[in-house]
Amino acid sequence: MSNRSIDLSDALYDYLLATSLREPEVMRRLRAETAGLPGSMMQIAPEQGQFMALLVQLMGARRCLEIGTFTGYSALAVARALPADGRLVACDVDAETMAIGRRYWDEAGVAGKIDSRIGPAVETLDEMLNAGEAESYDFAFIDADKSNYDDYYERALKLLRPGGLIAVDNVLWGGSVIDPGKKDPDTLAIRALNEKIKEDDRVVCSLVPIGDGLMLAHKQTDYHS
Repeated sequence: MSNRSIDLSDALYDYLLATSLREPEVMRRLRAETAGLPGSMMQIAPEQGQFMALLVQLMGARRCLEIGTFTGYSALAVARALPADGRLVACDVDAETMAIGRRYWDEAGVAGKIDSRIGPAVETLDEMLNAGEAESYDFAFIDADKSNYDDYYERALKLLRPGGLIAVDNVLWGGSVIDPGKKDPDTLAIRALNEKIKEDDRVVCSLVPIGDGLMLAHKQTDYHS
């Protein structure tokens, strides 16, 4: 038993992966290709992808949203967990990295579940809201430019049905969130959103120490956007 989360040494992390990770070959190869690219640190950890897929399955989610897709690993994890008629809207500004993901989505047989949208995500989300899609999504993953995190959170909350779930990535930001000397826009934005979600009575929240920190915000069933 322990009264706090355990620290993970390299050896213990390797054990975690060895005893729990069920990563298909297509996902392993996508992760390996991504590791050789500029910005490879934007790739989520494999255990986080598996965890999010489990959340999607537990919720019985059918409509999902991703803000920040990069090379598509997280999109692939979520899409594989969706039923045959499930749908994931994947938003990113980089068509080249999205194209890498599309190759692996095709190979995995889930490309038909993923609706990729290239362009500023705030504009995409506003278009979705204006099209009458409010309260029609089950799950949203936010992992894009940090300075816009609050904008993404507010729009995702409107797009989610009551009882839906938002997962916000990088909320521990490599430890910078507790460093008073860190006052760059990204760190300030993450700190502000963490504090906001903690006090937000529209959601029930939990910050999970997986990857670089994953904030889960469950939209209250009696709250309507």
